[in-house]
Amino acid sequence: MSTLRALAKAQALAAGVAQPVATVRHLHLSPRPLVLVPLAMAGEANAPLAMLVGAAPDEARLLIVPQPRNRDQRFAFAAELAAVLLPYLDGHRGATEAVAVDRGRDVRHRYVDAPQLLVPNPAGVTFLRLLGRSTRFRRTDGEHPVPPSVPLLGRWSTFFAERAEHPGSSALVAMTDALTLHWATGQSAVEDLHLPALLGWIDPPAGLTGAEAAALAEDPTRCPPAGPATDPEFDNRLLAPAIAGYAAAEADPAARAAAYAELERLLRDQLAPTWELMWRGVGLLRALPPGARVEGRWAGDRDAFTGYTEHLDAGGGPQPRRDGAVAAAARLHRLERALTSYAVQRAYDDALVMAEHRLAGEAFVGEVTLADPKRVDDSGKRPVLRPRIQLVTTEPVLVPVGAVLYSPARPAQKARVVFVTPAADGKTEVVLELSGGMGRGLTAAPGSVPEAGERLCYTTLSEAFLPAATFPAVEETPWTHGGPPTPAPTPTDPLPTHPDEPWT
Repeated sequence: MSTLRALAKAQALAAGVAQPVATVRHLHLSPRPLVLVPLAMAGEANAPLAMLVGAAPDEARLLIVPQPRNRDQRFAFAAELAAVLLPYLDGHRGATEAVAVDRGRDVRHRYVDAPQLLVPNPAGVTFLRLLGRSTRFRRTDGEHPVPPSVPLLGRWSTFFAERAEHPGSSALVAMTDALTLHWATGQSAVEDLHLPALLGWIDPPAGLTGAEAAALAEDPTRCPPAGPATDPEFDNRLLAPAIAGYAAAEADPAARAAAYAELERLLRDQLAPTWELMWRGVGLLRALPPGARVEGRWAGDRDAFTGYTEHLDAGGGPQPRRDGAVAAAARLHRLERALTSYAVQRAYDDALVMAEHRLAGEAFVGEVTLADPKRVDDSGKRPVLRPRIQLVTTEPVLVPVGAVLYSPARPAQKARVVFVTPAADGKTEVVLELSGGMGRGLTAAPGSVPEAGERLCYTTLSEAFLPAATFPAVEETPWTHGGPPTPAPTPTDPLPTHPDEPWT
C-alpha cells in the first residue's frame, strides 16, 4: 500500500466516507456491459448453483441448477448461459476499422467494439475460469455428448479469464477491483472484497456513515454475499431443504414444478441485491470522466477479441490445459510489459496517481522561471536544437544529474538534468536540457518549449515503447523446458570383443 492510499484510508475513517484516489476513470465502460452474478454450491468444486445475467438493469435472467451434483444439469446450465452469452458476443462482430501496421506498409482490421463482462468480485473471475476449464474440452459426439455451444462457452470463458489477468484490460472486470481502484475506504483490503460493504463506504445511505453502512451490510439476511460463495446459514436453513424437496418430488410433476419454483424464489432473493449493487457501481464509475489513455487500452481489448474470433472462425482448438515453457515465458513477459505500461499511463492520466510517485521521489512539480528556446548545441558533428529551461520546486529532487526525465504535458520530449542547485527557503533550482518533440529544424515549433510561468511535472516514468523479448522456437528449446526429447546416445566405439571388456 502506498503512502498516499494509506493516508486516504485514514481520512476515510475520520470522515466516515470513502475518499477518491483518482480524478479520472481508469477503465473502459461499455454502453451495454453484460453483468454476471454467479453462485456456486458450497463443498463442491465450482458446481454452479445459479446466476443472474443481463446487459441492462431490467434484463436480468435467472439461471439455476436444481441439483448441482448432477452433471447433466450442470451442462444444461452451461448451455443456457451460452444461449445468453454467445449472442451477446456475436452482437459485437459488426463493423470493423482499418489499422495501419508495419509503419503504414500494411493494414489489418479489427472490430470497432468489443464485449465487456462485469462480475462482483475476483472470485467471480475464478468462477468463469473454472467454468471454462470444465467445459471447453467437452465432446459434442460420442459418449455423454453436450450441445456444441457448451465447449464454445468454455473457450470464451477462458478467453475472458485470461484477459482479466492482463493489466489495464477492461474485457472482464471485477466490480470490487474497479471501485477500489478509484476510492479508498476506511476498512481493510479483505473487507473491500465484500461489495455491499464497499459500496456502503463509497455511497452510504442518507444519515449513515460509511462504517455504519458497512456494518449493516455484514448481515447476510440484509445483504446476501455477492457470490459465488453462499451464506452457510442460508445453505443449512433454506437451500438444503429446497434441494432435497426437489429431489424427493421426482415422481410427481406438480410437486416437482412447485419445488423448482421455490428454488427459483430463494435463489433470486439471494442474487437480486447484488444485481442492484452491480448497476449502482456502474453508475458511480460512469460518473467519472475517462482517462485520456483508456481508449488506447480498450483498443488492445478489441484487438484481442478480434484475434480470438478469427482463431475460432478458422477452426482453432481450445486453449491448452497448461502453457509450455516457451509459451509461459512469453505470456509472463507480455504481462510484465503491460503492467509497466499501465502504471505509467495511469500516472500520466491522473494527478492523484502521479502524486504517489512524487512522494516516492520519482517525480516533482515545479514552475518554469527561465527558458532559452533558441539554444543550439554545436559541439557535435552538426548543430542540434537543445533548449534549456530552469524550474524552481519546493519538492525534494532525488534524481541525479544526467538523468532523463519526461513530462506528461509533452510525453514525446526528453529532459536531461543538467544542474540541481539548492536555493533559499527550501526550494531547489533544476536546469533541464530538452530534446525531441520540437520539430526537425533549429527553430522549435510553437508551444513545444515550456515558457516562463508554466507549472510542469517531470518524472522518471517513460511512455516509450517497450520492445518485446525474443524467445526460442519450441524445436530449439531443451527437452527440460518442453522442447523435443534428446535422442538416446549411440556408442561410437567398436563393440567389445570379450564379454568382460567394457565399451569405454
